[in-house]
Amino acid sequence: MIRKVLAAAMPMALMACASAGEVPADKPATANLALADGTAAGTARLVGNGDRLSLVVDVAGISPGPHGIHLHTVGQCEAPGFTSAGGHLNPGGKQHGTDNPLGSHLGDLPNIQVDAEGKGSLTVPLHGARADLMSELFDADGTAIVVHAGPDDYKTDPAGNSGGRIACGVFTRG
Repeated sequence: MIRKVLAAAMPMALMACASAGEVPADKPATANLALADGTAAGTARLVGNGDRLSLVVDVAGISPGPHGIHLHTVGQCEAPGFTSAGGHLNPGGKQHGTDNPLGSHLGDLPNIQVDAEGKGSLTVPLHGARADLMSELFDADGTAIVVHAGPDDYKTDPAGNSGGRIACGVFTRG
C-alpha cells in the first residue's frame, strides 16, 4: 500500500520541484550581427529574469581567438568600419575596462572566445536594474553591439586596444 501511494505521489512531487525552481526568462531585445560584407555573423539577445538582464551572444564566421565585444552608443551599423555605432555605451562617464581602477562602464563586456570553426558564445549578466538598462539601451538613438578584430585588454581607455570593428548588430525590442 505504501509503495502505491509513493508511486502515485512521486511524479507530482517531481513536477512541483521542477516548476518551483524555474523562473521563465523573457527576451526583451535581439540584434543580428553581420560582417562588413553583409554576411550573417550571429545573434545577440537580452534575456530577462525578473529585474535583471543578461546578454547572450553567439557568433559564427569570425576568425579564431579572443575578440573584444562591446555595447556601443548608437544603433547604427554602417559598413565597412561600423564607426556609425559611436563609442562604447557609457552612461556613467567612467573609464574603460574591468581591470582599470577607474572603470568599468556599461559597454564593457568580457572577450568572446571563438573556436577553430569560427564559432563562439558568451553569456554575461548586465549590471543594473532592468528598467534602467532598457532605458539606456533604447534611448533616442538605440544601441549596437560590436565585435572587434582583437582581444580587449580590459584596461586601455577608451576601447581596450581591441582593434577594428569586424561585426555589428543593432538591438531591436522583442
